[in-house]
Amino acid sequence: MFEMAKELLKQLFRKPFTNRFPSKHVPKSTTKLLKNVKEGMAKVNRPVPIPEGFRGKIAYDKEKCIGCKLCIKVCPANCYDFLEKERKVKYHLSRCTFCAQCVDVCPVNALTSTKEFLLSDYKTH
Repeated sequence: MFEMAKELLKQLFRKPFTNRFPSKHVPKSTTKLLKNVKEGMAKVNRPVPIPEGFRGKIAYDKEKCIGCKLCIKVCPANCYDFLEKERKVKYHLSRCTFCAQCVDVCPVNALTSTKEFLLSDYKTH
Protein backbone atom coordinates (compact mmCIF):
# COMPACT_ATOMS: atom_id res chain seq x y z
CA MET A 1 0.00 0.00 0.00
CA PHE A 2 2.82 2.39 0.91
CA GLU A 3 4.63 1.70 -2.38
CA MET A 4 1.51 2.59 -4.38
CA ALA A 5 1.06 5.91 -2.51
CA LYS A 6 4.75 6.71 -3.03
CA GLU A 7 4.45 6.08 -6.79
CA LEU A 8 1.27 8.17 -6.98
CA LEU A 9 3.00 11.14 -5.36
CA LYS A 10 5.95 10.85 -7.76
CA GLN A 11 3.63 10.85 -10.75
CA LEU A 12 1.77 13.93 -9.55
CA PHE A 13 4.89 16.02 -10.02
CA ARG A 14 6.29 14.42 -13.18
CA LYS A 15 5.85 15.90 -16.61
CA PRO A 16 3.48 13.70 -18.68
CA PHE A 17 4.99 11.48 -21.37
CA THR A 18 2.32 12.46 -23.89
CA ASN A 19 1.67 15.71 -25.66
CA ARG A 20 -1.56 17.31 -26.68
CA PHE A 21 -1.66 16.25 -30.30
CA PRO A 22 -2.76 17.75 -32.63
CA SER A 23 -3.76 20.85 -30.65
CA LYS A 24 -3.55 22.15 -27.10
CA HIS A 25 -7.33 21.94 -26.62
CA VAL A 26 -9.92 19.69 -28.22
CA PRO A 27 -11.34 21.73 -31.11
CA LYS A 28 -15.08 22.17 -31.46
CA SER A 29 -14.60 22.02 -35.22
CA THR A 30 -11.70 20.29 -36.93
CA THR A 31 -12.40 22.21 -40.11
CA LYS A 32 -12.16 25.51 -38.26
CA LEU A 33 -8.93 24.41 -36.55
CA LEU A 34 -7.35 23.54 -39.91
CA LYS A 35 -8.49 26.86 -41.37
CA ASN A 36 -6.99 28.73 -38.40
CA VAL A 37 -3.71 26.82 -38.78
CA LYS A 38 -3.59 27.73 -42.47
CA GLU A 39 -4.18 31.40 -41.63
CA GLY A 40 -1.55 31.35 -38.88
CA MET A 41 -4.07 31.91 -36.07
CA ALA A 42 -3.57 28.47 -34.50
CA LYS A 43 -0.66 26.09 -34.07
CA VAL A 44 -0.59 22.33 -34.42
CA ASN A 45 1.54 20.47 -31.88
CA ARG A 46 3.97 17.98 -33.38
CA PRO A 47 3.64 14.40 -32.13
CA VAL A 48 6.19 13.26 -29.55
CA PRO A 49 9.23 11.43 -30.94
CA ILE A 50 8.58 7.71 -31.18
CA PRO A 51 10.73 5.76 -28.71
CA GLU A 52 12.84 2.73 -29.58
CA GLY A 53 10.83 -0.49 -29.35
CA PHE A 54 7.50 1.28 -30.01
CA ARG A 55 4.72 -1.16 -30.90
CA GLY A 56 2.73 0.59 -33.60
CA LYS A 57 0.52 -0.66 -36.39
CA ILE A 58 1.44 -4.15 -37.56
CA ALA A 59 2.66 -4.44 -41.16
CA TYR A 60 1.93 -7.76 -42.86
CA ASP A 61 3.92 -8.88 -45.91
CA LYS A 62 1.76 -11.57 -47.48
CA GLU A 63 4.53 -12.63 -49.86
CA LYS A 64 6.89 -13.55 -46.99
CA CYS A 65 4.23 -15.49 -45.07
CA ILE A 66 4.82 -19.26 -45.04
CA GLY A 67 1.51 -20.16 -43.39
CA CYS A 68 3.02 -21.58 -40.20
CA LYS A 69 0.05 -20.29 -38.11
CA LEU A 70 2.27 -19.27 -35.15
CA CYS A 71 0.74 -15.79 -35.20
CA ILE A 72 -2.73 -17.34 -34.88
CA LYS A 73 -1.60 -19.38 -31.88
CA VAL A 74 -0.11 -16.45 -29.93
CA CYS A 75 -2.57 -13.65 -30.79
CA PRO A 76 -4.75 -12.87 -27.75
CA ALA A 77 -7.15 -10.75 -29.83
CA ASN A 78 -7.79 -13.29 -32.62
CA CYS A 79 -6.56 -10.89 -35.32
CA TYR A 80 -5.69 -13.63 -37.77
CA ASP A 81 -7.69 -16.05 -39.88
CA PHE A 82 -6.02 -18.81 -41.86
CA LEU A 83 -6.86 -18.92 -45.56
CA GLU A 84 -6.61 -22.62 -46.44
CA LYS A 85 -6.68 -22.09 -50.19
CA GLU A 86 -3.77 -19.60 -50.16
CA ARG A 87 -1.91 -21.09 -47.16
CA LYS A 88 -1.60 -17.54 -45.79
CA VAL A 89 -3.17 -15.58 -42.94
CA LYS A 90 -5.59 -12.70 -43.16
CA TYR A 91 -4.85 -9.88 -40.69
CA HIS A 92 -7.69 -7.87 -39.12
CA LEU A 93 -6.30 -4.51 -37.96
CA SER A 94 -9.54 -3.56 -36.22
CA ARG A 95 -9.11 -6.40 -33.71
CA CYS A 96 -5.42 -5.75 -32.96
CA THR A 97 -4.24 -4.57 -29.53
CA PHE A 98 -0.65 -3.99 -30.80
CA CYS A 99 0.91 -6.37 -28.29
CA ALA A 100 3.36 -7.48 -31.04
CA GLN A 101 3.46 -11.10 -29.88
CA CYS A 102 2.90 -12.11 -33.50
CA VAL A 103 5.90 -10.03 -34.57
CA ASP A 104 8.12 -11.75 -32.00
CA VAL A 105 7.07 -15.26 -33.04
CA CYS A 106 7.07 -14.89 -36.86
CA PRO A 107 10.02 -16.95 -38.18
CA VAL A 108 10.25 -15.15 -41.56
CA ASN A 109 9.55 -11.54 -40.48
CA ALA A 110 6.31 -11.36 -42.44
CA LEU A 111 4.94 -9.32 -39.53
CA THR A 112 6.66 -6.18 -38.28
CA SER A 113 5.80 -3.36 -35.89
CA THR A 114 5.77 0.02 -37.57
CA LYS A 115 6.13 3.44 -36.00
CA GLU A 116 2.66 4.36 -37.26
CA PHE A 117 0.22 5.29 -34.53
CA LEU A 118 -2.38 7.32 -36.43
CA LEU A 119 -4.64 4.61 -37.77
CA SER A 120 -7.16 6.66 -39.73
CA ASP A 121 -6.20 7.36 -43.30
CA TYR A 122 -7.49 8.69 -46.59
CA LYS A 123 -6.15 5.69 -48.48
CA THR A 124 -8.36 2.69 -49.07
CA HIS A 125 -6.19 -0.40 -48.83
